[in-house]
Amino acid sequence: MQIGIHYANFSHPEWQSRLAERLTETAVTADQGGVAQLTVMDHYFQMEQLGGPPEPMLEGYTTLGYLAGRTEHLRLGLLVTGATYRHPGLLAKIVTTLDVLSHGRALLGLGAAWYEREHVGLGVPFPPTAERFERLEETLRICRQLWSEDDGPFEGRHYRLAETVCVPPPVQRPHPPILVGGGGERKTLRLVAQYADACNLFPDSPEGARHKLDVLRGHCDAVGRDYDEIEKTMLGGASGPDPLADTDAYVAEMERYAALGITLVALTPPTDDPAGWTAALCERVVPRLAQLPGAS
Repeated sequence: MQIGIHYANFSHPEWQSRLAERLTETAVTADQGGVAQLTVMDHYFQMEQLGGPPEPMLEGYTTLGYLAGRTEHLRLGLLVTGATYRHPGLLAKIVTTLDVLSHGRALLGLGAAWYEREHVGLGVPFPPTAERFERLEETLRICRQLWSEDDGPFEGRHYRLAETVCVPPPVQRPHPPILVGGGGERKTLRLVAQYADACNLFPDSPEGARHKLDVLRGHCDAVGRDYDEIEKTMLGGASGPDPLADTDAYVAEMERYAALGITLVALTPPTDDPAGWTAALCERVVPRLAQLPGAS
């Protein structure tokens, strides 16, 4: 099992003068310490549970482009891009640029979007839930077409592209991995089965993860997709043992997830010293999770 760092909170002490320094130090520490992936959020405003709009929030893809130049190994992505945030043709071009300039380390994470306040605040349309999922599916189709040999038109209900040209193409072949985030059983996991290379779950227990993965397997069977070719990841750390305070218990808990086929767990630094926390994680947890056996 691998570790990812999800850098969601920029509100550390002296962030007004040290935000970039602290983010860079954390990313470089993760990059050199064996962390597999670094993600940030794709939001205009900070989420309410982390203080809301008064707190700092960086634009996601600008941040990833900066981090691509400061790191060498980390897979870089947003967890996740809302389908309403950017026109899908432009989104595919942005992620392609990140992949080219990072020498093949880009990840496209996608979701339907949910944070209405930031849309209203900056004047970005926020359609109803059903339409957001329609737009998400069209975005998945458009990105896959732009990253294929087909450079012809795309005609959808919400988007129409005259030419799906993408030059230079991504470094990764056939394209950067596409992750659909969330565990919605009727729509989200169906989109994973139909279009994605990876899922990202938010389980509250190994039993909850098993249930979501069983649902995903059912969707894969329905669309003729090989369930085993989908990477299973999770966002963890909100509940269960603390990875540093009780490492043995945490590793034992992660072993249960690994047995289900979860191959990466993303953790959010919970302290005012994210780089120091990440360094301790790299020293004490990353090597132990790497030794866990996978699903049988």
